[in-house]
Amino acid sequence: MLHQPTQNDDPVARNIEETLKALGEDPSREGLLDTPKRYAKAMRYLTSGYTTDIKKLVGKALFTEESRGIVIVKDIELFSLCEHHMLPFYGRAHVAYIPDGKIIGLSKIPRLVDAFARRLQVQERLTSQISSTLIEVLKPLGVAVIIEAYHLCMMMRGVEKQNSYTVTSSMEGCFRSDPTTRQELMHLLGVAGSVTRT
Repeated sequence: MLHQPTQNDDPVARNIEETLKALGEDPSREGLLDTPKRYAKAMRYLTSGYTTDIKKLVGKALFTEESRGIVIVKDIELFSLCEHHMLPFYGRAHVAYIPDGKIIGLSKIPRLVDAFARRLQVQERLTSQISSTLIEVLKPLGVAVIIEAYHLCMMMRGVEKQNSYTVTSSMEGCFRSDPTTRQELMHLLGVAGSVTRT
């Protein structure tokens, strides 16, 4: 006897149930019975960045500090969804800034990456959003954001290139205007070929 699909008031779950039918599946079979509900819950988590309040995220984690050295948080794991196919892309972000009187609590930088990654995204926009937010919050001498990511829309479909990854960068302030500062950053990062699959 077939299980009957659970009636659900969630519009995302209802739409996925219809999508399963359109793909030739039977959403009433045991393995798929709760899939629409699970999918809706997962998608709300993966797009929770839309409801993240950046000001609350930063909170009181801004501190007065006269340091003018480069601050780097490397290898921040990120997972996002490509807005063109709603397939995942994943990789690492490297975020650097040079303070101009203010520093931010280090844990806030990965949280900021997550806040923008948990949206339907393109890697280029994700990179610039992280950069522009740090500029707005810190008003630093410079900000650099580099993201390296594998895109499943390239790996699973389309060109089906398994080993290609995409690198995007945003260099602002002294990282853009001063080649020596930018060269120091790249030396400290040593980013070439650093993305590894986990």
